[in-house]
Amino acid sequence: MPRIIDFEITEEYENIKIFTFLKYKRGFSTKLIRTLKNTENGILLNGKFARTVDLLKAGDKLTVSIPDDESAPAPAESEIDVIYEDDDLLIINKSPYMAMHPTHNHQGDTLANAVASHLAKAGKSCTFRAVGRLDKGTSGLVVCALNPLAASKLNGKIKKEYLAVVKGVPEKRGTVDVPIYRPDPMKTLRACSYEKGVESAVTHWELVDAREDRSLIRLRLETGRTHQIRVHMAHIGHPLAGDSYYGDFLPEYGHQLLHCEKVEFTHPVTGESVDFTAPAPEEFRECLGK
Repeated sequence: MPRIIDFEITEEYENIKIFTFLKYKRGFSTKLIRTLKNTENGILLNGKFARTVDLLKAGDKLTVSIPDDESAPAPAESEIDVIYEDDDLLIINKSPYMAMHPTHNHQGDTLANAVASHLAKAGKSCTFRAVGRLDKGTSGLVVCALNPLAASKLNGKIKKEYLAVVKGVPEKRGTVDVPIYRPDPMKTLRACSYEKGVESAVTHWELVDAREDRSLIRLRLETGRTHQIRVHMAHIGHPLAGDSYYGDFLPEYGHQLLHCEKVEFTHPVTGESVDFTAPAPEEFRECLGK
């Protein structure tokens, strides 16, 4: 089902082209505008066919119909914790035991399959457009864009804060600025290196709470590399609890105690600043003894 958006044209947009309004005033990409041009009823001005070179007048009603352009995963019934939903966004608090996308080892039991099922029940497109990803074993907020416009405008624009339980007691706050690379292209495992050609990676942390041999920390990322938090904290001697890839601290948890607690961004259609939070799983409290 296409996403239909109406724009009421005010005096400040008098005599500018539809292309200029969509691209420079509403953040549409050139690619998406081109798609709208080639879609039946993709761009309507006062209910009639319009070209992107047509001029706008105060009082006009500009309507765009954004089609779905991606294939959807097979819907599969699975419980998900929906934090927020509207015509453009779906925000979910992901379980650490759920993978994001179908792979050889995960067919029909992923977040993508569960989201497709949830959207199908609401009569929406089942396309899965997660803006960023969380590793299997990591819990917390996942922002899904429900149309190409939202996906384009949110890409790289979401600020995230994470909670993690780590081994030992780090300093009150600090930054890890060490590049990350993939030693074996056939494996997911990452490592730190200062060699040329590797990807820069910057992680900031602050201490929230501490016990004798473990701590709760809050983290912010300047970059979004695969396994970045896990690799960086292990690199400075504070591997995550339960993370068998990069340490051996509290392996009984079976997965890394890492949680995306907060997301902040500008809504892709309304332009409002929004933020959402989700509490960490009970495992965090259990691990910290509180």
